[in-house]
Amino acid sequence: MREGTEVEDTIQTHPIKRLTSFTLAKTCKAHRGNIGVMLAEHGLHVGQEMMLIELWQEDRLRGGELAARLGVEPPTITKMLRRLEGCGLVERCPEPSDARSFRVQLTARGRALEEPVARCWEAAEERLLDGMNTEERRVFRELLGRARANLEQGSGRR
Repeated sequence: MREGTEVEDTIQTHPIKRLTSFTLAKTCKAHRGNIGVMLAEHGLHVGQEMMLIELWQEDRLRGGELAARLGVEPPTITKMLRRLEGCGLVERCPEPSDARSFRVQLTARGRALEEPVARCWEAAEERLLDGMNTEERRVFRELLGRARANLEQGSGRR
């Protein structure tokens, strides 16, 4: 600082904070918080709706199928299932052909959450994309898809 000048008002930004991946991480955190508040109004925690979405798409999946679709390990599915069962949203049904296996089935209460959860995600989408026109939204979705594919390519997840 030069003699006789005021304190410099230009604070250097850390180089990591200038990276796109840093901005993406912060965006994901903000999005998670945003969707979390809306899901909480329906008694759900962030992440629980992901399992429900898979079951809304195809009910009565095996635990291993859910783990593969969600990209998590089977013990994580077991923990999620316990919580969702405790809320009365899903139930485990024995697999007749394999005593060691089970299928996960939505309850009526779990099925009834599909529309409210869809509205939460639609509201989150509108907030996220506010101020972007149709073309910008399309390009943004395409670029995010490419970025996700790049990241999953090396991890073995899809």
